[in-house]
Amino acid sequence: MKQARPKAAFYVVALTIIALVAYFAVRRFKSTPADKPTAVPTVTQSPPPGETVEVSFEYSTEKKDWIEAAVQSFQTANPTIKVKLIGKGSLEAAQAILDGTDKPVLWSPADSLVTNLLASDWQTKTSTELYPVTGDLAPQPLLLTPLVFAVWEDRAKRLLDASGGVLSWKKIHKAVSSPKGWPEVGGKPAWGFVKLGHTDPNKSNSGMQAIVLMAYEFFNITTGLTVEHMLDPKFQEFVRQIEEGVPHFEASTGTFMTEMIRFGPSKYDIALVYESLAISQLENAQGRWGSLHIYYPSTTIWSDHPVVVLNGPWVTPTQRAAADKLVAHLRSTPVQSTALRFGFRPADPAVPMKSSEATNPFTKMAQYGLSLELPPATRPPDGAVVRNMLMMWSRVVKRK
Repeated sequence: MKQARPKAAFYVVALTIIALVAYFAVRRFKSTPADKPTAVPTVTQSPPPGETVEVSFEYSTEKKDWIEAAVQSFQTANPTIKVKLIGKGSLEAAQAILDGTDKPVLWSPADSLVTNLLASDWQTKTSTELYPVTGDLAPQPLLLTPLVFAVWEDRAKRLLDASGGVLSWKKIHKAVSSPKGWPEVGGKPAWGFVKLGHTDPNKSNSGMQAIVLMAYEFFNITTGLTVEHMLDPKFQEFVRQIEEGVPHFEASTGTFMTEMIRFGPSKYDIALVYESLAISQLENAQGRWGSLHIYYPSTTIWSDHPVVVLNGPWVTPTQRAAADKLVAHLRSTPVQSTALRFGFRPADPAVPMKSSEATNPFTKMAQYGLSLELPPATRPPDGAVVRNMLMMWSRVVKRK
């Protein structure tokens, strides 16, 4: 038994040494910086096989038909991504997102005026960025359509004769503010007062664009609109007098255009609408009240239908990845090529617009004034200018 004691002690010491070596080896392994990234897996960007992810997509209703067709083809190719479409007016949607009432993953208003406005309002309210306003992650255009005048042709001829062949805001101002009505610009007394139509700029994007174009022409500039311009009393009076010629400010451009076609020049002589909307109604108008013609302002403004994934806390990484995939589909050349069919100009410059196809509206309706060639287009002012412009309009135009 005395000979076994050294042997037992040897085993005890050996096991102690092995345990210490193992302990320090494990500690060293856990504390190695190079191994840390592989210790915790990153958040999965795609849904697990067989599971679906829902992407809520809020969009302006002017492009409803194009959006629905494009999303249908996307969901056929991507069955695990469910797109929930929500059509809503641009300014209504912007306010709902700002209030927290609406929390879409993806948003596409009618133009960059509204994205600039919401970005500014969100920054003021939360001191955070809802989305970048520049760079690759900023809103990207989906479709293009300029703002145009739709005028009954016999009225348009009198206005053009009186203004040297160009339909301008200053000439419209003179016509609508005159107590003499149409005879002031060579029209018939039976036509009464000159009736201008555009939507409420606090409720509709096209109405907001109308005020922007009034400002650019009044100050004889094509960029650089400022808050100081909105404070100019002479400009405010110019706007007030023009707006006296608007019988009623509709909330929707589509509703407003339908009213013009339904009631003719008894309700509106001149309307400011999107080119795409005019295209959809031109043939309905012909022969009903005479010919309806399209005229382009000397300076126009684009509705570029920007699309952006929101940086709201309600958007998950998986939803963002799915939304990015949908945006890529909407901006792809095959989908952009369908824009003309719906009356829009494609945002993708690689898609040709000139063709002799019977379905091309710019070929089919050129006789009504539609043109691929456009006057210079202005840049949309930043959000602070837009907000002050809307405040100015509300103060000046009190009756509506």
